[in-house]
Amino acid sequence: MKKIITISREFGAGGGEIGQKIAEQLCFRYFDKELILKSAKEANVSPEKFLKFDEKAPKLFGFTQSLFDLYNAPLDERLFEAQRTIIREIGEHANCVIVGRNANSILKEFDNSLHVFIHADPYWRLQRLKKEKMPEATEQEISEHIRSVDKARRKYCTYYTDTEFGVAQYYDVCLCTSTLGVDTCADIIIQLAKQ
Repeated sequence: MKKIITISREFGAGGGEIGQKIAEQLCFRYFDKELILKSAKEANVSPEKFLKFDEKAPKLFGFTQSLFDLYNAPLDERLFEAQRTIIREIGEHANCVIVGRNANSILKEFDNSLHVFIHADPYWRLQRLKKEKMPEATEQEISEHIRSVDKARRKYCTYYTDTEFGVAQYYDVCLCTSTLGVDTCADIIIQLAKQ
């Protein structure tokens, strides 16, 4: 049985909901935004400031500074390192579902792990967000928000992991919620985890 499940996801594709369903069914611990609070505390930064950098690449890349010099590194680098440390600690204790935050790359060498990418048709995501999370927004605003969040996640992934967000070779399985549905995707992942 897989003890660690990471879920990377396009914005609005249902990755968080799927992660929660899996954690509940398998009695695993679930981590998503909770990691932000732990990482912020670890880096001695307010959670509000941490949210500003969550899943975003630095605006200035700071090539002259070492990633290993955490005291002189830019704030966003320190925050990522704190988050990376916490994700590895969580992975060492296993029986967890971690959504986002490049956990698939951070935990790639961990045994008994399953790395999943969740994606969906843009129109399906737009309709889902309109119905469930952004009912007051226009379709244009939602579309722009989807593009913006996905772009930020791609840049964040490339900058910190040297991989490409959503490219199949960096995951064990990729599932499309607009084709399969959220519940079916969760069931497939649970079955794969039990193997």
